[in-house]
Amino acid sequence: MRDLKMSAPCLFGLEGLLSDELKRLGLKTAPENGRVLFFGNELDMARANVFSRFAERIQIVAGEFEARTFDELFEGTKAIEWESYLPMDAEFPVKGYSLNSALHSVPDCQAIIKKAIVERLKGKYRVAWFKETGAKYQIQFSVMKDRVTLLIDTSGEGLHKRGYRRNANEAPLRETLAAAMAYLARYREEENFVDPMCGSGTILIEAAMIRTGTAPGINRRFAAQRWDNFTKSIWTRAREEAEGRKKDVDLKMFGFDISEKSAELSMENAKKAGMDKHIRVQRCDLSRLRLPAGGGVIVTNPPYGERMLELERARELYTTLGALYKKVDGWRCFVISSDADFEKYFGRRADKKRKLYNGMIKCDYYQYFKPNGTTATKR
Repeated sequence: MRDLKMSAPCLFGLEGLLSDELKRLGLKTAPENGRVLFFGNELDMARANVFSRFAERIQIVAGEFEARTFDELFEGTKAIEWESYLPMDAEFPVKGYSLNSALHSVPDCQAIIKKAIVERLKGKYRVAWFKETGAKYQIQFSVMKDRVTLLIDTSGEGLHKRGYRRNANEAPLRETLAAAMAYLARYREEENFVDPMCGSGTILIEAAMIRTGTAPGINRRFAAQRWDNFTKSIWTRAREEAEGRKKDVDLKMFGFDISEKSAELSMENAKKAGMDKHIRVQRCDLSRLRLPAGGGVIVTNPPYGERMLELERARELYTTLGALYKKVDGWRCFVISSDADFEKYFGRRADKKRKLYNGMIKCDYYQYFKPNGTTATKR
């Protein structure tokens, strides 16, 4: 199998989690802002696609070079051994972006990169025209501070699209972020797990998949599965490994939402994910919620005020959640919010905060795990 340099882009704030995850797969990593570079072979590429909870996609780094002129961009692209990746019938569209670079026109960069690849392949395959009727090899480029990186996407649809959420509420939480929230809560299988504002159930499902050892990509397909010039058996091997890592556990997971439609949707999604035996969801207003006996962990993504509800209404929910948490012992609480005044309305400073991004929205992940009364604040 060929050795590959790969890139796993991720939401800002998840680089450390993603790097650790890839290291657990036995891979050497190099975290950067918004992505993690790693090294491996074709099988490792398949394993990263199947197993990663935090990556948005897996890309092969075809080449990197400096370019300040279009001639340099053309020659740098043409010098890459594209024939080692692209068969003669490959479909290879080009897309990307440019930031803080002399080559600032994205359409011009697209056209020149495409032309350079075609010229390279013409010389290697001895043909004048490429019909592009075969499998798709999406070429992606980034030009940052005159540094060009050319990549080939192996995933197809983003890895956050696990396949269980065909429908969602009006402001869905990305699955990769939900997985990170659940992971950071350090939920143990003997504990209760509660999402009191569960929406379409994403946090509950991702937490259940973590505790049951279910790989997020085990049931979906990837772009590279259609590539004839890569070893087909790598996907079977990756999925067999994933099946072997599953655990037979009984979980106590509860979701609540003020919307009956959201409660029903959460259970539909849990069933699609194969997690419905672990999850129970019902309609309940937050102000009337009673937590299960025995303690556990609360993880939730309340409305922010800039997406689903007005800020005033969102802050009322923060206050209600804070009052609920204040009345119970033996619980930890984890809440993501973009409101800088969240702690004031919740009624207590967080024991720990972590910067995360929900799409393009900058958020804090507020973590409460010390006994009540140790870090209280006044409103």
